[in-house]
Amino acid sequence: MPPATASTTRRRRPPAAAPRAARDRSRRRRGATIRWDRVGRFALVGVLGVILLLYVSPISNWVSQSRTAERHRAELRMLERENAVLAERSRALSSPEAVEREARRLGMVRRGERPIVVQGLPAP
Repeated sequence: MPPATASTTRRRRPPAAAPRAARDRSRRRRGATIRWDRVGRFALVGVLGVILLLYVSPISNWVSQSRTAERHRAELRMLERENAVLAERSRALSSPEAVEREARRLGMVRRGERPIVVQGLPAP
């Protein structure tokens, strides 16, 4: 090949603009292709949505169990207080004097004693 000279060397021209019909076809082809980046994003959002939905039920169960547990703890505290009061009363009533005092309050008398009923007294 002979060396290129300025007169024989052609400058390359940029490619001519494609005809309009060819451009329209290429645009249609590009629009019809699957945009995998968008598909991936939608799939990721869908998976995250499903994961969030799977967490809803356990969280609602946990909240309801927390409320139930708090109510049961409050009931337990009340019953423990009542138990302490009843235990103290049981200790107080275990002596023979206390048993006799309660029996007399109920209107009982010992064997051999004569019961006397006084009416018309003001209530204590």
